[in-house]
Amino acid sequence: MDARSIAKSLHPLEVKVLLHYGPQEDLDAGRLIHDLGYKEGQANQAFSWLSAKALATEAGRSARIVYELTPFGRQAAVSGTAEERILKHLADTGPARLPDIVLALGLEQKDVGSAFGQLSKEGALSLDGEKRAVLDPTWFVTAHANGKKPRLAIVHDLIAKAAASADGIIDDAELNAAGKSAMAGIAKKRGAGDSVFRTADREIVTYRLSLSTMDVRIALQAEGLTGDELGPVTSDILARRSWEGATFRPYNVKSPTARLMPGRRNPYVEFLESVKDKLVSLGFEEFDGGLVETEFWNSDALFMPQFHSARDIHDVYHLADPVKAKSIEEPYLSRVATAHETGGESGSRGWNYSFDKEFTKRLILRSQGTVLSARQLPTAKVPGKYFGIARCFRYDRVDATHLSDFYQTEGIVIGEDVNLRTLLGFLEMFAVEVAGAKEVKYVPGYFPFTEPSIEVHIKHPVLGWFELGGSGIFRPEVTESLGVKAPVLAWGIGIDRMALMALGLNDLRELFSPDLENVRYRRAKL
Repeated sequence: MDARSIAKSLHPLEVKVLLHYGPQEDLDAGRLIHDLGYKEGQANQAFSWLSAKALATEAGRSARIVYELTPFGRQAAVSGTAEERILKHLADTGPARLPDIVLALGLEQKDVGSAFGQLSKEGALSLDGEKRAVLDPTWFVTAHANGKKPRLAIVHDLIAKAAASADGIIDDAELNAAGKSAMAGIAKKRGAGDSVFRTADREIVTYRLSLSTMDVRIALQAEGLTGDELGPVTSDILARRSWEGATFRPYNVKSPTARLMPGRRNPYVEFLESVKDKLVSLGFEEFDGGLVETEFWNSDALFMPQFHSARDIHDVYHLADPVKAKSIEEPYLSRVATAHETGGESGSRGWNYSFDKEFTKRLILRSQGTVLSARQLPTAKVPGKYFGIARCFRYDRVDATHLSDFYQTEGIVIGEDVNLRTLLGFLEMFAVEVAGAKEVKYVPGYFPFTEPSIEVHIKHPVLGWFELGGSGIFRPEVTESLGVKAPVLAWGIGIDRMALMALGLNDLRELFSPDLENVRYRRAKL
């Protein structure tokens, strides 16, 4: 590529460097920042581009120590260090106890204690008989004797110098012995959140422009390029009319456009929202609850006997601390206990065992969405329709249709006229309209809290038939104990599995895929 072609391909950052400096001249980022007004990132980018075009080569590297002003230090530059503020406070108000200084200045107790210790060491403060901090009126004159600055004044100057610089940095090489001594007490290399300066090791890379830059420089001058050419047309350029009389960089209209990556909702989240919208439009009210539940609401209130296999430790996750809740709400605890033992007022004989009122307090991670229905029943309206989308946890082997952390859409319909036909209608809506299934079948099931109990199955084009969820009519042992007399339809549908069908997936794990291209593709299908 000849010099003219190279000149036309240069970025304004490169152009200014080539026009400003000659070949074999040592350059570094600091010099470009000082001479050309570049930021550090712009200087490094210019060197990188010039090196890639063989117009600059690395001449050497050297290490240096710098001190960078921290946010804590920037605050001190505005309001003063703790030491300065304490001295001023005592000069204005007279002796004061340290706790009173903390309250008056709004400082941390440790900062006041540390500042007092340093000022005491320098002879500025002392404690009187009443344990009050007292300012020595002769200290200022003594500290400035022989033309020397006290450490406090040196620290003030260091902070002011760093605050006035563009990057808030002071080079160690710029400090004299007194400055280095003062900096040692206010700078930290790590954990510098509560110190004024952060110590950092910086590497200075020196570059030299090659001899061939002379030809490129001549080509730049021939083309009339200065490095001040405008690039993209921005709203600010149009508003200020700064384009008038300016020169623009050449545009390559054949360049491919940049790929736009607009922010979008995750497709699974959007699917969950669509399910909510559909149920709300049908007159359902949404309910919710905590992820941590007691055995009582998760199982006992649903007439699941305490010796049932679902209580096995391998099915649910127990909390290690705290292990149990302090209490269970009454009168529901007593009613549920009676229903388990004798059937209570439900008309059944119960499970005929002694209900353990301590076991029922155990805390677990919610293992089924039906717990939300149980909690809703005592305050539910009759007639009424409720639903929730519940995150549940079970110890399960993860595969294409099972997750140990999954979502269910849980719902109940309460009314004197609801029956099994009503329930089947809702199940069909979920299977066909929400999940998009073409083939649906109903299978008799068993759940301790419903009778009759029904499982709804759908056919996946790849995975075949699988259960979408369970449903049924709550048994009287459940509803009577929680104060409901009317029939209650209930279902717990695996909303993850509905999404499997609706989004065209073959594996539940794809719902939580880190593959962004795959996520965008699924989003486009919605």
